[in-house]
Amino acid sequence: MFAAKDSLAASSDESLLARYREGDGAAFEILYARHRQSLYRFLLGLSGQPELAEEVYQETWLSLIRSASQPQGRATFRTWLFQIARNRLIDHWRKHGARQPLHDSYDEQAHAVSDETTDPEQLLSLSRDSQRLENALQALPADQREVFLLCAHGDLDLAQIASLTETPLETVKSRLRYAQHKLRRLLAEEVLT
Repeated sequence: MFAAKDSLAASSDESLLARYREGDGAAFEILYARHRQSLYRFLLGLSGQPELAEEVYQETWLSLIRSASQPQGRATFRTWLFQIARNRLIDHWRKHGARQPLHDSYDEQAHAVSDETTDPEQLLSLSRDSQRLENALQALPADQREVFLLCAHGDLDLAQIASLTETPLETVKSRLRYAQHKLRRLLAEEVLT
């Protein structure tokens, strides 16, 4: 019994999804446990609203449950799941006539700061106040925040993020770099004040 559960837990996301589609509820439980925190943190960081993040989070999992589709092409389950979540959030903004920050234009060059002294992840770990971190994340332009969150919480590589957001790889790289610079600056300012 334990060996079967251990072997199920060691399965890839894609094989767990296939098993779930064949009626194995335990496979879904493992998928959910693997991705629930990072998916919620991604949605919360992108929306900035806990209630909206929770609503879209639930819609994302319901979409996965109701759907018979699978990740397409080279997409991993994780990339596919985050794409569903991103699409649900955009759908919510459209439905409610809200501004869609992921589609706003933004001049990244105007906001570039060159400071290579500290890694933003180190600053994040130094900043124990989650509200300060949330404020810094919300101060980022939406497209930069999205790339940073997909990298940090989604654990996606830059090519996967480019595919998910349908953005050129070089643009994704620059958005991440600008996000890291701005977070570094904002969190350093918080530590100094």
